[in-house]
Amino acid sequence: MSEPAKGISRADVSHLAGLARIDLSEAELDHFAAELPAILEHVAVVQQAAGDDVEAMSHPVPVNNVFREDVVVPCLTPEEALAGAPASEQQRFLVPKILGED
Repeated sequence: MSEPAKGISRADVSHLAGLARIDLSEAELDHFAAELPAILEHVAVVQQAAGDDVEAMSHPVPVNNVFREDVVVPCLTPEEALAGAPASEQQRFLVPKILGED
């Protein structure tokens, strides 16, 4: 395990908060100055989990895309598609107007 991060001052926390554009109160600066070394220590432990021999991945389970040929097949005509619609206009489904549209 790496050395724990020590010596993080209120000024360091204030500087980091400024870079992140976060306003911290005086009490929060004191709190985070005490908490950040432990957080950085945990981050160091996580960084050691994956070694150089572990390949980077975007997903924990292998994912294979399944492709098929793009084949043109017969489909419905516009008239057949609209045959069961309650109303249609210009080969489109006609629906009630909503939200006060004109």
